[in-house]
Amino acid sequence: MAESVPEPAGPGEGVAEGAEGTAPTPAPATRPVKRDWRGKRPFWGGLLVFLGGAEILFIERAPLPVILHVGIQGLAGYLVPAVMVVCGLLILFNPAQRLFYSVIGVLASLASWLTSNFGGFLIGMLLGLVGSCLTFGWLPEQPLRRGRQRREDRRQERRSSRAKVGV
Repeated sequence: MAESVPEPAGPGEGVAEGAEGTAPTPAPATRPVKRDWRGKRPFWGGLLVFLGGAEILFIERAPLPVILHVGIQGLAGYLVPAVMVVCGLLILFNPAQRLFYSVIGVLASLASWLTSNFGGFLIGMLLGLVGSCLTFGWLPEQPLRRGRQRREDRRQERRSSRAKVGV
């Protein structure tokens, strides 16, 4: 009769947690991926421009007599915040043209003062202006600050030590 040789247990199989010789499996590295994506574009500027346009569009739907109707049933009141929303999305997904989109975002934010409930009662207009200014001032290839550089160095050390242990 042939004896069957038991197969070795895989990582985490057949061994109780906390037992000697087992290392906890690392969590998936989703957070650094998000940080890398956000770090390569003017994320907060684009988000603020988008939120400013969305807020003005939301206020447009309010049943208030303050809405200024210009043109065909107030088309400008909906067109200007829609341009802000599109500029915010384009800033996020096409950061190479951020300067052009930020200038268009500033102009649309200022135009919303006249066309869209005083710029969404100032909130949407200010969000658009601040977001556009953040986008305009964002520099893609600037060196990391000291604290961020230290965190990146520690993260690289942890990754290299995990790779050495796993090999």
